[in-house]
Amino acid sequence: MTLIARAPGKVNLCLFLGPVRADGRHELVTLFESVSLADLIEVTPVPAATGDQIVCPGIEGPNIVKQALDGLRAGGWDAPPVRVVIDKRIPVAGGMGGGSADAAAVLRLASALAPVGSDVVAELAASLGADVPSQIVPGVSIGTGAGDTVERRPPLAPHALVIVPQQFGLSTAQVYREADRLSLPRHESDLAARLREIRARSYPPFVNDLEPAALSLRPEIGRALDAVRKAGAMGAMVSGSGPTVFGLFTGPDAPIRAEAVAVGLADRYPEATSAVPVSEEFWAPRGS
Repeated sequence: MTLIARAPGKVNLCLFLGPVRADGRHELVTLFESVSLADLIEVTPVPAATGDQIVCPGIEGPNIVKQALDGLRAGGWDAPPVRVVIDKRIPVAGGMGGGSADAAAVLRLASALAPVGSDVVAELAASLGADVPSQIVPGVSIGTGAGDTVERRPPLAPHALVIVPQQFGLSTAQVYREADRLSLPRHESDLAARLREIRARSYPPFVNDLEPAALSLRPEIGRALDAVRKAGAMGAMVSGSGPTVFGLFTGPDAPIRAEAVAVGLADRYPEATSAVPVSEEFWAPRGS
């Protein structure tokens, strides 16, 4: 039997950057939201002699999904070998956590094939990257620490997004280095104040402290931000470390307006699309 699941991408509705930690990563306060722009994951058991296989057309090199499978097996997961096929739709190296979403989806599917402890999954998710823990259970969550300490939050008021991928990627590590060069990190006390602000507000402040670093490395991102604002979004921002840009629309008709803007931007940004927040019904696995 093949298990199929969507792996939702995420946007950072806000991201506040703090000082460098002892492990070399930065302290963060961020609000993640899972959205309907998603990769499609198929997991099929295969004969034992073949071993685990990862198929991701168009993507070469090491894959975080293989790391997830290796970690599961090291943690005692004894499911038969599997073939994982990934249909990529989330921008690669775009600041929307596509690889992390794929790994999280495989971790969610694992228990349908063989028992695996929730503690094993949680520890493995944290080891795979800062975005993975928030995507084990997609939705809205506050990320602290390096982004890997997750606090679940209720859904926000009705809204939709226009998402504008760029024709290039950005290295997360490079963006963080540029943020340090530009002296963007906040003091710990400021970071703590921003966390209190997020918890107290019904809607987050629309701020990304990494955006100036992404713009410094690729100034053309600014043209996409301007295009989204001029098209009527109430705000436009880089997602995560970029370079993907998104715009926010609120209200009951937000999905219609976001879709109209995506269509209008398609001549300049062919991959522009609209998206909405997702619920469990969207990402729950099914068999075929």
